[in-house]
Amino acid sequence: MQRRIMGIETEFGVTCTFHGHRRLSPDEVARYLFRRVVSWGRSSNVFLRNGARLYLDVGSHPEYATAECDSLVQLVTHDRAGEWVLEDLLVDAEQRLADEGIGGDIYLFKNNTDSAGNSYGCHENYLIVRAGEFSRISDVLLPFLVTRQLICGAGKVLQTPKAATFCLSQRAEHIWEGVSSATTRSRPIINTRDEPHADAEKYRRLHVIVGDSNMCETTTMLKVGTAALVLEMIEAGVPFRDFSLDNPIRAIREVSHDVTGRRPVRLAGGRQASALDIQREYYSRAVEHLQTREPNAQIEQIVDLWGRQLDAVESQDFAKVDTEIDWVIKRKLFQR
Repeated sequence: MQRRIMGIETEFGVTCTFHGHRRLSPDEVARYLFRRVVSWGRSSNVFLRNGARLYLDVGSHPEYATAECDSLVQLVTHDRAGEWVLEDLLVDAEQRLADEGIGGDIYLFKNNTDSAGNSYGCHENYLIVRAGEFSRISDVLLPFLVTRQLICGAGKVLQTPKAATFCLSQRAEHIWEGVSSATTRSRPIINTRDEPHADAEKYRRLHVIVGDSNMCETTTMLKVGTAALVLEMIEAGVPFRDFSLDNPIRAIREVSHDVTGRRPVRLAGGRQASALDIQREYYSRAVEHLQTREPNAQIEQIVDLWGRQLDAVESQDFAKVDTEIDWVIKRKLFQR
């Protein structure tokens, strides 16, 4: 499937301060944020004119789900539009606070963890064909998703008992299963809840909930574009080396803690491979696949950035990608 319907759901963190001190609870902040939404749509769960869905998720997190998109540029545009929608609500909410004599500042966070250790997500949705075994897709996709943070993680400073350390992914520490139907208490890499919103005999939804919320448009495009391309190759029958992980949950944390990409993770059967090795395999297959598919400038741009980022990780010289990849940008800022 070369033309695929995709979507992104982003949960935002919120807080409010008054002279540096907490003033309102997250529930109260969320109510102020959505007061204009409720007055317009008679609900805190509405569809917008651009096809997006805006609502309050579990834990009083504002969530913006993009409309269904069939191109990467379109999807990134809709994702960015969601930030602007929430920003407009923030400005309106602060004005309402001022009108009520509350001098608070509301802060909206597009990240995945807070200081209390809670996590909120950025979920990806892909339309896939139902033909064939789903286990075939998940078996090939899991090693890719576990190591994908090497190219599109948002970056995080993790406080450990010994010291603070920089990690590739904000979400990695909060993932507890490979594939399951859970979404909150035991978060998986791939959620199996099947809502195709299409002919259910032909299609199903692939719901990926392991990804970070990205700020840089090129990183978002790389995150979704590489996953869509791997799905396309799986559907086309492209053969992949067996990188089945012995323990995906341990592996995703080990990968996150290693910015060099060289730390070996344990594969099934006692073998080992690094995140860089695994990503190189998928990248090489993608380069070969480009020679057989219809030309597409967006996909070619994705594969080019994918290769440049892997080269940068291997050489540890990030000069050619330090304006395009979230975790690289963040790490560069911290190193100044």
